[in-house]
Amino acid sequence: MRDLEDLMWMQAVDMLERAERLQRRFFQPGPSGRQAAWQPPMDVFESSGGLQIVVALPGVSPEAVRVVFSGNVLMVSGQRRLSPEAQSGRIHRLEIPYGVFDRRLQIPDDLTLQGWEMRDGCLHLSFLQQRGRK
Repeated sequence: MRDLEDLMWMQAVDMLERAERLQRRFFQPGPSGRQAAWQPPMDVFESSGGLQIVVALPGVSPEAVRVVFSGNVLMVSGQRRLSPEAQSGRIHRLEIPYGVFDRRLQIPDDLTLQGWEMRDGCLHLSFLQQRGRK
């Protein structure tokens, strides 16, 4: 019975380590010509009428977000700044990415950006399918 418990604990620890690696991969620095940047994780949902995109930006003010939709490329960029407390104190652990972020996504030609809003720490973008196209 003890061997079974040890095996279960080893599997649980392995799963936690894999989850941490996956989380670090989402927040690793991304390509940018300006300075070191990170890429926020993004969810994309398709419906019959269009596309919904949710970009995780907790702690980023709406004023710090730039959304550009040009051609069929969506560009979301901005910056998450360290709080004054973190800037003046000694940091023991820093896992949340700070600094410039940049994320690009190619959108199908038949979609138009309807609007976007910051809600619950996420950027929500709505794309509608143009009439007469499929």
